[in-house]
Amino acid sequence: MSKLARVIAAFVLAFGLVGGVGAVSAPTASAYDWKRELASGDTGADVKELQIRIAGFAADGPEKTSLKADGDFGPATEAALKRFQKAHGLTQSGKVDGATQDKLNSLEDSDGSTKNFEFKEFASKDCGCFTNGKVGESEVKENVRQLMWKLEAIRTKAGDKPITVNSGFRTRSHNSSVGGASNSQHMYGIAGDIVVSGKSPSQTADLAKSSGFSGVIIYNSFTHVDSRADHDYGSSSFYWANA
Repeated sequence: MSKLARVIAAFVLAFGLVGGVGAVSAPTASAYDWKRELASGDTGADVKELQIRIAGFAADGPEKTSLKADGDFGPATEAALKRFQKAHGLTQSGKVDGATQDKLNSLEDSDGSTKNFEFKEFASKDCGCFTNGKVGESEVKENVRQLMWKLEAIRTKAGDKPITVNSGFRTRSHNSSVGGASNSQHMYGIAGDIVVSGKSPSQTADLAKSSGFSGVIIYNSFTHVDSRADHDYGSSSFYWANA
């Protein structure tokens, strides 16, 4: 059952709204309101949102680069957009036309998460929450949202293979209890320990290295990915390594 189908089923069961009097329409997922087509040279909040959504298409192969979400539609944004369009079978125009807007919106969900990921997958294991990290809850959740978009890119590049998130955000206490680094990127909500179905940790790392992840660490059974270079959290340089 799809994520949206599960949400609808839960809604129906919770309120007993199955046909007859009192039945209501299923909740409709919201979509980002693209008010214009976007192209090279454009600036604004909508360009920044575009950059967040295509950040996982920062390069053609492993490369220490990431797409900055600065609201300025320049050459790097155009190149990433073309990669996104190619990956999703769209015309590689480098412009955010109607078809591209529709595809971008098909990958989002009504609560701000993405099509294949839910916030609860990234909540700290000790409390199911996003509080008590190194930044406030709202910042953590926005960081997690941006992480989801990069993971959607990895999933697409992997042939739409499911991704399991072993560890997402961690509270300070949970990070300490699992032996995490003192400035672990997990405490900011910008990191994930992931397993891609059918892919080895090293294969997953190669996908992450083309998806704008500046922190990539290969472990025996999973791959750590993070966006440390995109944030001023004290670990702003690229770090790719084997554990």
